[in-house]
Amino acid sequence: MAREGIYATGRRKEATARVWLFSDGSGRTIINGRKPTQFFCRDDLVIHMLEPLRATDMEGKFDIKVKVKGGGISGQAGAIRLGIARALVKYNPEFRKVLRKGGFLT
Repeated sequence: MAREGIYATGRRKEATARVWLFSDGSGRTIINGRKPTQFFCRDDLVIHMLEPLRATDMEGKFDIKVKVKGGGISGQAGAIRLGIARALVKYNPEFRKVLRKGGFLT
C-alpha cells in the first residue's frame, strides 16, 4: 500500500524541486535518492533547506522525499526550502502566517 504524502513544488533560479512530506515519518530526508549531506556536501545548505520545519516546530515529524533538477546547489536548496514551506501550508493552513513572516513562501 502506498503512503499518503503531501506534494508541493518549489522553484528558485533555474532549479525545480518536487517535494513530498509523509506525516507518519521519522525525520528522514532523501534528495534524489541520497541523504542531504551527501547531496549538497555543505551543511549550511542543508540547514537552509530545513528552516521552514524549524520555524513551525515540525522538525523530525515528517519523512521528506525530494526530486530536484536544474540550476546550481544554492538554487536547488532554495527550491527545496520553498517546496517544504508550501507543503507545510497544505498540511496545516495556520502555518502560512509564520512561514510568510519568515520569508519562506517567496
